[in-house]
Amino acid sequence: MKKRLSILFSMLLVMSLFLAACGFGDSDSGSGKEGGSGDGSKEQALRVNIKTEPFSLNPGLANDNVSGNVLRQTFEGLTRLDKDGKPTEAMAEKINVSEDKLTYTFKIREDAKWTNGDPVTAQDFEYAWKWVLDAKNESQYAEMLYYVKGGEAAHKGQGNIDDVGIKVVDDKTLEVTLDHVTPYFLELTAFYTYFPVNKKVAEANDKWYTDAGENYVSNGPFKMSEWKHSDEIVLEANDTYWDKDAVKLDKINMYMINDPSTELSMFEKDELDWAGNPIGQLPTDAIPQLKDKGNLNIEVKTGTYMYKFNTQEEALSNAKIRKALTYAIDRKAIVENVTKAEQVPALAMVPPQAYGDEKNELFKDADVKEAKKLLDEGLKELGMSELPAIKISYNTDEGHQKIAQAIQDMWTKNLGIKAELNNQEWNVYIDELQKGNYEVARMGWVGDFNDPITFLEMFKDKDGGNNDTFWENAEYKKLIDASRGETDVEKRLDILKQAEQILMDEMPAAPIYYYTDAWIQSDSLKDVTVLSTGDVQFKWAHFE
Repeated sequence: MKKRLSILFSMLLVMSLFLAACGFGDSDSGSGKEGGSGDGSKEQALRVNIKTEPFSLNPGLANDNVSGNVLRQTFEGLTRLDKDGKPTEAMAEKINVSEDKLTYTFKIREDAKWTNGDPVTAQDFEYAWKWVLDAKNESQYAEMLYYVKGGEAAHKGQGNIDDVGIKVVDDKTLEVTLDHVTPYFLELTAFYTYFPVNKKVAEANDKWYTDAGENYVSNGPFKMSEWKHSDEIVLEANDTYWDKDAVKLDKINMYMINDPSTELSMFEKDELDWAGNPIGQLPTDAIPQLKDKGNLNIEVKTGTYMYKFNTQEEALSNAKIRKALTYAIDRKAIVENVTKAEQVPALAMVPPQAYGDEKNELFKDADVKEAKKLLDEGLKELGMSELPAIKISYNTDEGHQKIAQAIQDMWTKNLGIKAELNNQEWNVYIDELQKGNYEVARMGWVGDFNDPITFLEMFKDKDGGNNDTFWENAEYKKLIDASRGETDVEKRLDILKQAEQILMDEMPAAPIYYYTDAWIQSDSLKDVTVLSTGDVQFKWAHFE
């Protein structure tokens, strides 16, 4: 997924944990709110905080959890993940899979409509997917469509977009041919990069997705009625949605307040019905007291908080230097003293649950002795006597700042390296990363689906949309490609483990910890679906 965590984690900190150190009041956060209205009534209006302006509300351009969790309410793909995280029919009412598992035929519902009343057609899916694969549109998630036959070649200019395995059989039938057997393809079709776009509207106005109004046409449980940029998004129940009877909420107010203390204060004042991950963020210092009160929900998330290294920088082009910086970090100290929400120190890139909860540790935590040795060796290879000061970049957030300060101190204490801190507003930050204007930068990655490949594939190509490290390795690429065609589950996992070992030997990014989601909610709010991938669905939510 690639889900960039705006703090955003967004994955996302999704895509996901924005941890901030702020105090909070003594009022009881589990106050039996009746929900929505703020006056004790049971109005079906939900109030949440998404922290920041979404990067983009075009499914083909979105690349973070803030954008993704808005899009999941307003759009719908051929499939949707149900309350247990399993793919089920959505825009497609019937799905046929060929015997060789390479061709999927989707029959789109006759009653599937856009918010403007247009029917949802196979052409809308074809248009949206091919738009993503058109390199001129600069979709950061184009790799998500490489599973489709000819998708990668088309995106890289090595093939014709018309030859991609996306075929419109008729207005309501879409045939998709895959490049290789993909057991999780129906999970992919639930991801926002695979959402349809109204072809007629998009061709008439290429900026259709930049504001609320008649041009912002969607097909999900909710429609956008208002968008005050950098302030608030208002969603309303979509009366053209095929499954509208399952939708109980009338309205969702999504505020953009990038301050965890303010978010918690609003919850305590009955101005929010939800505070914390995966859509918002609780102040770090509040978490222990909320746990003591029994109000805090904590769920494991399939995601990794990491520090990326720009391998184009001279000092960081050396793998031993990158590993020295990685090994000098005390992750246990960070999760116990900074983040405090039961995160787990990450000693590999892929979270254990992506391997079926199998233990996954590829280096030692706080291995200062080895870090010093690697630093000396790396400096000699570079012909340097000492490492120049390193700039640590992060998107503006007190939680990211505290983590950066902790790592800054560890590098100075353990390696004698100076580090400078640089914070930027989220959208500026993402733009600078994509341009390579950074040295070391924090990022979160939450699995787009529960499989190791979603954490490993982004490092395959140095020019890949989400590979801001600009690192690549020929053997690594060979293994990632080999995993695509391997149908034996155990053999495939073994191939991916070999690839991850190379990744950790080269260390283009330093894993810090595995995410958890921590939140509090109104007692009367029921049936919000929170998945381990950081996805939040309000389709079934309601107040009692």
